[in-house]
Amino acid sequence: MVTESVGIGNIMDVEDVKVKSRAQTSVDGIMPKLRIQHVSKSFQSKHGLTYVLEDINLEIQPGEFVCIVGPSGCGKTTLLNIVAGLEKADKGEIWANGSKVNGAGTDRVVIFQEAALFPWLSVVKNVEFGLKLKGIGSRERREMALEYLKMVHLSKFQHAHVHELSGGMKQRVAIARALAMNPEMLLMDEPFSALDAQTRWILHYELQNIWMKTKKTIMFITHNIREAVCLADRIILLSTTPGRIKCEFFVELPRPRDDNDVNVAEYSTRIMKELKSEINKVVKCEMDTDSCVECDIKCTTEEPAKTDIGGGI
Repeated sequence: MVTESVGIGNIMDVEDVKVKSRAQTSVDGIMPKLRIQHVSKSFQSKHGLTYVLEDINLEIQPGEFVCIVGPSGCGKTTLLNIVAGLEKADKGEIWANGSKVNGAGTDRVVIFQEAALFPWLSVVKNVEFGLKLKGIGSRERREMALEYLKMVHLSKFQHAHVHELSGGMKQRVAIARALAMNPEMLLMDEPFSALDAQTRWILHYELQNIWMKTKKTIMFITHNIREAVCLADRIILLSTTPGRIKCEFFVELPRPRDDNDVNVAEYSTRIMKELKSEINKVVKCEMDTDSCVECDIKCTTEEPAKTDIGGGI
């Protein structure tokens, strides 16, 4: 077992993660909210079988906020879709809330990169939509919708339509709609990636406050290391394709956290060092054989063409 101090947190290598998962232990007598056991996934392409995920073992405890990070194409979103029941693994099992996952369920609500709101409905009716499908009466669902809009600070925009909202406001409506369904788990797939830095900062703060109020179990996919440190209790780093759990980081910083805090930066730097080696593997695979990783330009043994800088100019 190899552990290493990271700021005031710890890093655990992949073997520790596997041992912990195989043990299927409970924390203080409470079983994991999510258990991923030996999950592998591949896709058929014109070049043959492409393996995306390989032997993923992970447990997430009730109320835990876990971020999944890794290089592009390592299977982060695929893993989230398998947990959501939107895709099936080739091998392995997913257990959520003590039951085996065989498809989508209302206990696991997904928040996508795009807000996916209904443009013909007002903000409050978008939040009410799932509640209506559950058969909740109009008065009760309106009260519930307004409660969650207040939580994301959009009460004043309850009668607005989607085209009248900014990108950040749309995502807050999507979060309110998800929370209104009272799921056991929120699955968030890079929900802030398309937003500007200022809006992301605001939503990082808002999401932390929402999590502290609701204590929802959250699985959050992101490319942004600082975002992960700002939000998560624990960060899982996947290797390049096929995605495997390389290591995990425990972030032991008080909340709410600020993206620009020096301790957040310290964690981010340490995690980035681990991620960089995986990114380099991706770059080497994608580049031409006569290219350099260091400069990402064509390298040649030919002498550069001489240019007349005299009177010929």
